[in-house]
Amino acid sequence: MANGKDNLPHTNLCEMGGEHSMNLPNGVTGFYRAEDSEPRSLNGKQFKQLCFDFVSRIRGRVISISPPQYPANFYCAQVEISKELIYILLNEHYPYLTFASSVELGDIKFIDVPALHALFDSFYQVTGTAVLNTSVDQSSLLKLELNSAELEQIAYWKPETIGQIIFNHWD
Repeated sequence: MANGKDNLPHTNLCEMGGEHSMNLPNGVTGFYRAEDSEPRSLNGKQFKQLCFDFVSRIRGRVISISPPQYPANFYCAQVEISKELIYILLNEHYPYLTFASSVELGDIKFIDVPALHALFDSFYQVTGTAVLNTSVDQSSLLKLELNSAELEQIAYWKPETIGQIIFNHWD
């Protein structure tokens, strides 16, 4: 299987104001203008195969895997590990993967799952809560590589964190 991390644009983690942040690439939200090129989509088949493989390795089970469905911009696998429900999320356009304890329209509770992090890290950029829960403000937005359509959506939806930008339910 191809390693999705090889195709990452400039996405260095950096320090901004003492908190971890991330330089988000153009198209990460899924929004773009007609004159811009459409953001690429990741291989959902690979994500599904990895979920089944990795979750079974740690004696869990996959309950369901959903492709990005309007208005969400991410794949979502619901799994059970040690009788706990966990969601594995993969951004539709860039190989950013994370975990959550709940996924509801406009409200995702990000969590760190070290056992899964270690397994997925060879294939995706696994992003933890320290980065995803970083606050977004106007000065940090200027440092991102987002396109004008994305910035308009951010102005409308007013996400409070990096995680709400990468994994969104915007329409």
